[in-house]
Amino acid sequence: MKITTSLLSVAVLLSSTALASADTLRWARAGDSLTLDPHAQNEGPTTALNHQIMEPLVHRDHEGTIVGALATEWTPSEDDPNVWIFKLREGVTFHDGAAFDSSDVKFSLDRAMTEDSDFKELLASVAEVRAPDAYTIEIVTDGPNPIMPNNLTNMFIMDQEWAEANNAVKVQDYEGGEDTFAAKNANGTGPYKVVSREPDVKTVLALNENYWGKDEFPLEVTEIIYTPIQNAATRVAALLSGEVDFIQDVPVQDLERVASTDGLDVRTAPQNRVIFFGMNVGDEDLANDSVEGANPLADVRVREAMNLAINRDAIKQVVMRGQSAPAGMIAPPFVNGWDEAMDASSSTDLEKAKTLMGEAGYGDGFSIQLDCPNDRYINDEAICQAAVGMLAQIGVNVNLDAKPKAQHFPLLSNLETDFYMLGWGVPTYDSEYIFNFLVHGRDDKYGSWNATRYTNDDLNDKIQSLASNTDLEARDADIAAIWQVVQDEKIYIPIHHQVLNWGMKSGVDTVVEAEDSPKIKYFKLN
Repeated sequence: MKITTSLLSVAVLLSSTALASADTLRWARAGDSLTLDPHAQNEGPTTALNHQIMEPLVHRDHEGTIVGALATEWTPSEDDPNVWIFKLREGVTFHDGAAFDSSDVKFSLDRAMTEDSDFKELLASVAEVRAPDAYTIEIVTDGPNPIMPNNLTNMFIMDQEWAEANNAVKVQDYEGGEDTFAAKNANGTGPYKVVSREPDVKTVLALNENYWGKDEFPLEVTEIIYTPIQNAATRVAALLSGEVDFIQDVPVQDLERVASTDGLDVRTAPQNRVIFFGMNVGDEDLANDSVEGANPLADVRVREAMNLAINRDAIKQVVMRGQSAPAGMIAPPFVNGWDEAMDASSSTDLEKAKTLMGEAGYGDGFSIQLDCPNDRYINDEAICQAAVGMLAQIGVNVNLDAKPKAQHFPLLSNLETDFYMLGWGVPTYDSEYIFNFLVHGRDDKYGSWNATRYTNDDLNDKIQSLASNTDLEARDADIAAIWQVVQDEKIYIPIHHQVLNWGMKSGVDTVVEAEDSPKIKYFKLN
């Protein structure tokens, strides 16, 4: 079976079979991008598509190294440790021919810090963005920020004049159901420009002939046809029949079938993403359970019991066909702050779980709704179905409600779920990213993906202090202390770390990136 494994290294090609069209890449995955507005949704497939069209100041290359995109140099100021200075790339134009300069960067970063932005946590330490000249940007932070460039790898830059002309200055309120010009149109500096966009149907991109990097990257793909195909069998059939050239999410049950097909490869790598369940631990009463006047999830013994009821090894073997790594914390192993002992701490103990349920006063159990996506993560609905049976063994009777991610994620943003599935990748490779989004109490700067209603003032302060702690040894100690609280509080139930399985025609030469965000300007076609 020709499955090649790559950990951020060049994949081995097993065939030179050419694509049906030498310069067109037909790309499919389970779910579509939610929006083209670059600051409205911090969500993997959305970011992956936007990376083809728009660019940040810096990004990660195929090796996972931070390299320049719209910035060519970046360094802390020698005069003020609270300032990062970015020198911008000159001679860059947007797709409509407009010149790129520092005013666009200042506009975009200021926009990304506004209320409806889903990226504001990444800029929470920013006090001001300055543009002293056309090709210099100064990011002023509340105290020295040692990892500011890490926070910018998915922070896309818009054309200010285009945004103003098309009523797109304000970030799309995605959770509120708003539709805007920027949601379906884009004017980036990236290697590909939008030809047509039919949400949930098809997006067509064409090579940007004026791309600044045309002499630095292969750019062998001149047209991208991106098609979301939610149904797993249909998606695989499209690859097997030659209707598509590349799918990001080969279903685990079809790996051998795809890999053994002449002219097709499966390439795998560990993903920088962990899958878990979140629980509403803060409300006095829940809307979606059978307990009147109380919140069973507010009791840490109930949360621990539910954690002990999940059999991660069974999910790995039966649901994931071996394609996952059981998790004990909601941080991937790639991330600074990940702890091997913590990650190995999850176990299954039904007797202890039942005892904890009885001690908490729920010996007879209760029912609750579990909200789950069915087109976002690998076997997401099947994982939830397995958890339903596991939790029933301790008296937690789960009503599963699975729906597309476009309907699922607003439940979290609008605090309309009490028990839910979420997956989290960490593009900064640092625990601060997890804490800012998932652990800090929700306010106007932090916690936008924290639907647990958990907040802890002391912990919030410690999380905020990470952004300006340049003593990396002390910072790592603080990260470890925060993780200990997260583990003790059991506000999340870790399930597993995902494994990526990309399926493609053998003539596609690329690398399986841990971010699951293919950058097609690097692709080669043989």
